[in-house]
Amino acid sequence: MKSLLSVYRTGRGPSSSHSIGPERAAADFLRRFPQADEFCIVLYGSLALTGKGHLTDEAVYSVLGRERTRVVFDKKTRQVHPNTMDFSALKEGKECGSVRYLSIGGGNICVAGEKEEEKDVYPFANFAEWRDYCDRNGAPLCSAVYTFEGEGMRENLRAVWHTMQEAIGRGLACDGVLPGDLQVLRKAQKLYTPVAGETPEEREKRLIASYAFASAEENACGGTVVTAPTCGACGVLPAVLYYLKEREGFCEENILDALAVAGMVGNVIKTNASVSGAEAGCQAEIGSATAMAAAAVCALFGASSEEIEYAAEIALEHQLGLTCDPVHGYVQIPCIERNAVAALRALDSAAIAKILRGTRKISFDLIVETMYKTGKDLNERYRETSEGGLAASYRVC
Repeated sequence: MKSLLSVYRTGRGPSSSHSIGPERAAADFLRRFPQADEFCIVLYGSLALTGKGHLTDEAVYSVLGRERTRVVFDKKTRQVHPNTMDFSALKEGKECGSVRYLSIGGGNICVAGEKEEEKDVYPFANFAEWRDYCDRNGAPLCSAVYTFEGEGMRENLRAVWHTMQEAIGRGLACDGVLPGDLQVLRKAQKLYTPVAGETPEEREKRLIASYAFASAEENACGGTVVTAPTCGACGVLPAVLYYLKEREGFCEENILDALAVAGMVGNVIKTNASVSGAEAGCQAEIGSATAMAAAAVCALFGASSEEIEYAAEIALEHQLGLTCDPVHGYVQIPCIERNAVAALRALDSAAIAKILRGTRKISFDLIVETMYKTGKDLNERYRETSEGGLAASYRVC
């Protein structure tokens, strides 16, 4: 498995696959062909169908320059990978080079036909191997992260946590309308405001939802967020951790250990399946985020590796088949509310795992495998194309 830094990427929203990935591809292409005076980028599949709403063209322009760059949204040609983009460099009107990139989820990219340059950091291929290593050494699951990533990883996770908190803070401080023609109101501030006569349970749900909305709304505005494991699911894990920090008073070091465990859960999914909505539906984004958050909750409370695996398994299992159908290609409807519901589901999954520990029949690795197969079976209209589901049914008044 690769480094956790490939799961937690800091960047601008609204989409890891559609904005962070293309931006990174543009930067790589510019390094390859600095002599070019013009660029042409052709987007295919999900990138073409929802790229406008996801600000893909703006991400590319931010690196290559609007004046000398042409972005083409090819909505008809289907490629093997749903997030394919062809970059061409021109010098004095003649092509001097080209590269085909794939945006593979979570802001990660690769060049079609080339082996990934990023080396494996962990000797594990799945959750079972990771858990076995830690259990044999009598160590918590987070220990493997610091062992194999090195001393600097704790500070990297600290930077991740600070960015997550900053996004929540900005989101809670803002009101108004999100960009785009949907005219969606920002609701985090309203959710954060106390409600007269509410019960403790209602207060808990309101606050968790407010933190998830805050982060997801910042993402929708193109603000700086952390992929966890994607921009579209960036509100789930931060909301849960932020709430438990406020309610239980967990110190920052505890939070970092929980982030390490959550990151490894995301890493297992990314390695053996996908975190891309265009490849496997929203189950790969929100489902993965819910599993990461459920595992983090258990880790915070000192749960065993068995309980952590059970919580992650429950969280992902009950998101199977979740479609990715962003209305008009914006990461707003149903994406923002979905972050809040998933955060609450993560806490429920952890609670169930605590009560039923020792009774599990399904492994986390099996659920990851099943999720990927399910995603491949989904009609492509339900994989971030805005051609099916709510995206096809909703009409702007």
